[in-house]
Amino acid sequence: MSEDERNASPRTILVGRGFNLVEHALLLIIALMTIGAAAGEVWRVVQVEEITLADILLMFLYTEVIGMIGVFYTGKGNAFVYPIFIAITALARLIVLQGKNMAPENIVFEASAILLLAIAAAIITRTGRHQ
Repeated sequence: MSEDERNASPRTILVGRGFNLVEHALLLIIALMTIGAAAGEVWRVVQVEEITLADILLMFLYTEVIGMIGVFYTGKGNAFVYPIFIAITALARLIVLQGKNMAPENIVFEASAILLLAIAAAIITRTGRHQ
């Protein structure tokens, strides 16, 4: 038991554990849904017999969600970086899917957002190592 738990009231401890239980349950549901969605995507690719770049990027999104859940449970790595990776992959997928039909300035804006997110991920990763 941590010092914070020793100083907390029984009600506070119970509420905290309740939220922790809900958080774990939701993460398990998210993991199962992600695995199901990835399996469905693999099945679709097998049926269509064609793999596109958008399919590969979608699988990266699924992998990053599972990785983020893994970081939460193991405590290894920086949990703040995974949502940034997911956002970068989602933006890259959006550019790939809509690139030909999108106005050039929108592509520049989305590419700039990817650059900004990459810089943020680099800063978080580097500062996390020094603490």
